Amino acid sequence: MQPQVSLVFTSLYAQWRLRCGAVSALREDGDVPPERLLQALWLHQRLQRDQLRTLDGEPVRVLHPGFTSVEGGPDFRGAVLQFGASPPQSGDVEVDLRPSGWRAHGHDRNPAFQNVLLHVVWDAERTTVSGLKTLALRQSLDAPLGELSQWLECEPAKSLPENLRGRCSAPLRELSGEPLLELLHEAARVRFEAKAAQLQARARHAGWEQALWEGLFRALGYKHNTWPMHCLAETRDRLTRGGQSPLTLQARLLGLSQLLPTEPPRAAAGARDYVRRVWDCWWRERDEFEAYLLPRSIWRFHGLRPANHPQRRLALAAHWLTWGDLPTRLERWCAAALTADDWLASLVELLQPEGDAFWSWHWTIRSARMQKPQPLIGATRVTDLAINVILPWLWTRAAEGKNVELRAEIERRYFSWPPAEDNSVLRLARQRLLGTGSRRGFQSAAQQQGLMQIVRDYCDHANAVCDQCGFPGLVRQWPR
Repeated sequence: MQPQVSLVFTSLYAQWRLRCGAVSALREDGDVPPERLLQALWLHQRLQRDQLRTLDGEPVRVLHPGFTSVEGGPDFRGAVLQFGASPPQSGDVEVDLRPSGWRAHGHDRNPAFQNVLLHVVWDAERTTVSGLKTLALRQSLDAPLGELSQWLECEPAKSLPENLRGRCSAPLRELSGEPLLELLHEAARVRFEAKAAQLQARARHAGWEQALWEGLFRALGYKHNTWPMHCLAETRDRLTRGGQSPLTLQARLLGLSQLLPTEPPRAAAGARDYVRRVWDCWWRERDEFEAYLLPRSIWRFHGLRPANHPQRRLALAAHWLTWGDLPTRLERWCAAALTADDWLASLVELLQPEGDAFWSWHWTIRSARMQKPQPLIGATRVTDLAINVILPWLWTRAAEGKNVELRAEIERRYFSWPPAEDNSVLRLARQRLLGTGSRRGFQSAAQQQGLMQIVRDYCDHANAVCDQCGFPGLVRQWPR
């Protein structure tokens, strides 16, 4: 066993950091580390890995610690662990300071934690939560706690370790410039054509216009509320009968979704007035729409930004439905002679309602009035709509009409569209596949789409240690 090197921080600047609290001054005797340090220790496996045992004495072999979860639930997803002589298992890992945190935090009642294989804690008596394997880290560290605390402040400790990257990371790094761009573009084309085929298949049964509306509603649901938004889109014909006003359509959408408060908010007079007017519309029609009501429990609000709240998205959709000719407007936009600099701005202008007396000033029904009005949709969400719905819908219509020139124009827009908003899937994929957390190399949304398609085709079908994944071998065969 190699001797441990004790790091001594005696410089004036190092002392300043300790004094102002920029770093934690942990001692070795009796200090309890913060949970984020425990998570970093687990991620980087700063442990005596050949000596790990659960509190019940069962050996633990960590084949992969899993990937940090950023959307709630267990701290690490997709870990690969082996207990004793049993075969390796894939599952989740939760990190708490003490075993009691499992019940204290409600994990035992939360379905999101049902795939947890191991509960990692700092220290514990030799008791475990029933049916849950527990590993205490205090006696398993590979260095003194003080050193590890200082190490956490180093930038490499906050990024994905080299040995946790995918097996394709090395061959992908050998691809540079045009070969890598071509690979991403070909993967993006597969994703684009798959979305177009899905819209085309739906159009065969429901018509082109309905297929577009369902796609737009799903995209407005973002990743949390795709399904309930799709269900609402299926009632479009009934919703829009009679050429109603935006307020009436908002009442119907909010009523059907059961996102309309039963009592007016007390905080702001403007909200109370809006809810009262919406209820004046909805109560007269509620019985007629009762068969189409969605259960409120179907909606997901955890981790949502205010701008993505379904109430606000439904208010926007009500304006679009009021226009009555959105598909025609999109076809005109597609046929217009526009430069690349104008694509996004012109589409934002097309999809932006002129204004809404309530929703231009509120994120949700219960939120306070904003100091300045905000548009109901911004460039970031328009990019998502363009890449995932509008351009595929226009392209497949052009393909069915055998309009080769229009198809080429739509493809040009797709492959040159500016990047979309970053997300957790892309961040992890860049670290695992490309060995970088930076998004600077991604200059188009198509490159992002290509990377997500690779994740879908390969990473999602292999475990964290890339068992039986054929992608690394394919990358080595890619033309350079």
